[in-house]
Amino acid sequence: MLREIQCFARVAERLSFSRAAADLGMSQPAMSQAVTRLEKALAVRLFERNAREVRLTPAGKGLLEHARQVLDSVHALEAEAVRLARPIIHLAYPSLAGPLAARIARRLANAHPPVAVELHNAGRGAAIAALDAGEASVAIMAIPAPARFVTGARFHVALDRLAVPAADRLAQSAGGPNGGGSRGGPTSGPTSGPTSGAGGVLPEQLAGRDILLPRNRPPGGAWAKLAERLPGRHRAIAEDLDDFTGALDLVAAGAGLLPIPQLVARTLRRDDVRYVPLEAGELRLTYGVAWLRDHVTPDLLALVKAVQDSLWTR
Repeated sequence: MLREIQCFARVAERLSFSRAAADLGMSQPAMSQAVTRLEKALAVRLFERNAREVRLTPAGKGLLEHARQVLDSVHALEAEAVRLARPIIHLAYPSLAGPLAARIARRLANAHPPVAVELHNAGRGAAIAALDAGEASVAIMAIPAPARFVTGARFHVALDRLAVPAADRLAQSAGGPNGGGSRGGPTSGPTSGPTSGAGGVLPEQLAGRDILLPRNRPPGGAWAKLAERLPGRHRAIAEDLDDFTGALDLVAAGAGLLPIPQLVARTLRRDDVRYVPLEAGELRLTYGVAWLRDHVTPDLLALVKAVQDSLWTR
């Protein structure tokens, strides 16, 4: 009956059997027969027709909106079926990589053919668990990843800022509206203790201070190197530092000082925290895309390429 309902709605729109038949790629007799079958099934006359015109009967006018609703529902059903039949990439990502994850999702949604990406904000531990459970297809995470994962599209984030409470003497010595801003350029102002390098904080200035660090510090990685270079009291606040927002709350509360990537300093502005350059040598956190070896699909490879393209075309 769906075809008959479609024919009824098109004739009602065009008020012409011949034009309606042309729209649907049918012959005029076939169109007339479809409407007649619907009239018999509903036991009502839908059109008044003569040699000069076609008009809806009162019954036809009353049923037309119902016919349109049926067709709209069918179209919605078909569209949803197409969406569900299309593979969905579930991408887990840390807060730091949020802008990149959003850019990837937009890029793939506009690809031909489009690839659906669902975003899941997750720290490293949660992302690994989601990959193992099949709840995530791929994840952006700090490298190195566990050996069972394949990684690609690596990128680096400079770990060269120190988050301090707004009233801390280190914030005052660095100067600037936010402790020197996010450029790391020279600043001026009084200092306390050893002289800062180019307005930044030197490791020796942190002796006796509480330094907030992740518990997981892979040998040779940026966090391990930083722990070796900073003489303060190291306080592990989480297994991995993926959500800097929560860690900055600890800084604002006076629980300690937090080394952070420059990217965080640019994106998470707060009145109660200042970001000052940290002169502890060149340190970079490495991130990449990770997935299980036996879970490779064409859509997943398209996402990895989208990450690579997004890193090159910011």
